[in-house]
Amino acid sequence: MTMPPDDSPDSTTAPASAALIIIDMINDLDFDGGEQLREPAGAAARRIVALREAADKAGVPVIYVNDNFGHWHAERSTIVAHCGRDDSPGRALIAALAPRDSDYFIVKPQFSGFYATNLPVLLPQLGVNRVILTGVAADICVLFTAADAHMREYDLWVPGDTVASESDEHRRWALEIMRHAMCAETRPTDELALADWLSGKP
Repeated sequence: MTMPPDDSPDSTTAPASAALIIIDMINDLDFDGGEQLREPAGAAARRIVALREAADKAGVPVIYVNDNFGHWHAERSTIVAHCGRDDSPGRALIAALAPRDSDYFIVKPQFSGFYATNLPVLLPQLGVNRVILTGVAADICVLFTAADAHMREYDLWVPGDTVASESDEHRRWALEIMRHAMCAETRPTDELALADWLSGKP
């Protein structure tokens, strides 16, 4: 896990003790189905960038939880460089959404961001009890992470316009499961502002 420098915002004072989690958006999309994911992931990235800016203003910490693409000795800079290489189908994602020095970066070995990672340790250390999940794929890694977050009794917001899947049908299916089975808020960012979610406004 990569920690931000000491002068990063103190997230323990963030409103509603929330964290923004960005899942697998540092991605080369170099796999079966990656071509179908490229356009929706790009659209989600634009929304995530805006949400990340709102999180910065609200003092909400940003946590990247990312696959290592089989590079078991890799850390943040190696993964970013791999996914942003010139021949990477996902290089536009990295150009738009590369992690900053102030962001946390956790490498995950499996679908869920909680499985065999430092995320279950980091969130309590930050005083977090509410999480915003964004990224790809909505019906795989986001869904598994949401299930684990729900079992740990975190309040969930999964903005529908900040997650993507290879098909919109899969994205909508996953959002439906998260809304009904995991009590997640799934309204998109153009219908629900971060400040309103943090304050508990309907």
